[in-house]
Amino acid sequence: MIDNSKSKIAVIGSGSWATAMIKMLTDSTLSKEIFWWVRKPEDVTFIRTYKHNPSYLSAVEVKVQPENISSDVREIVSQCDIVVLNTPAAYLKSALEGLIASDFKDKTVVSAIKGIIPDENQIVGEYLRSQYDIPLEKIVVIGGPCHAEEVAQEKLSYLTFASSTKHEANAVAALFASRYINTIISDDVIGIEYGAVLKNIYALAGGICHGLGYGDNFQAVLISNAIREMDYFVEALAPQHRDIKTSAYLGDLLVTAYSQFSRNRTFGNMIGKGYTVQSAQLEMNMVAEGYYASACIQSVIQRFELRMPICNMVFQVLYNHQSASAEVTKLAKDFT
Repeated sequence: MIDNSKSKIAVIGSGSWATAMIKMLTDSTLSKEIFWWVRKPEDVTFIRTYKHNPSYLSAVEVKVQPENISSDVREIVSQCDIVVLNTPAAYLKSALEGLIASDFKDKTVVSAIKGIIPDENQIVGEYLRSQYDIPLEKIVVIGGPCHAEEVAQEKLSYLTFASSTKHEANAVAALFASRYINTIISDDVIGIEYGAVLKNIYALAGGICHGLGYGDNFQAVLISNAIREMDYFVEALAPQHRDIKTSAYLGDLLVTAYSQFSRNRTFGNMIGKGYTVQSAQLEMNMVAEGYYASACIQSVIQRFELRMPICNMVFQVLYNHQSASAEVTKLAKDFT
């Protein structure tokens, strides 16, 4: 059970979303000590010296004690009772390299990752349970809608905290709440994790269509079909009572599909305009989770024999090198 009066929190990751979470935690009114794992030693030195992340959200002032910032993940995790994972899903294993199950014993582990671990093809909660023997009741999942860039500007945003244990979700949520962060509690751990994975694929689909020249009218139909497809998927894998129209599902989908800050939409837009996957990745210099998620979700679709036309379109374009124009034309005939 978390005691918020003396929480020590580790944030694992140093990208824009991790930097935004550092800001949220330091701006929250609850007293806590924050530790930050930053991948590159040279970035650690820079942040300690200048109190800014040189690579992401550089305008954000970092209010973490310099001695609490390190590139030694074991040192950071060992000092904390709450560990917040905030790397791209594809890089989580390398970030946690060297850690074993005993390093997480009795700790609450929070996933702010919106992707699937590629080799294992598992959502983060499943990976944590199988790899590190972390009990389900000690895992909290954070859902959106919330873009790092708007957190940096202190624009009112909402986060959903999902756990099988209501107390755990409430305790973690309280650590993030502030005048510009409102929190919502849920018990749909698996549904919110999969929803966060799928919305990146759907945002990528929206970007592809935009790059091809489709307008707002078509995008509205695409996203309305996407939320039904998401509902069908999460109900097939994790049946329980949920309202797919709430912010953790529909809200997160909408902001990722439409926002100027959405890297998945940007990535898809480049693909629609004719970029290769490799050239789009190089030009963005940021991870679009939807790219990796597409292959992982396709495997799940095949295993459970699900009908997911939007996800299938994205997979065909990204991995089977099919014509984006031809695939979207076929998809459009399927819409209702």
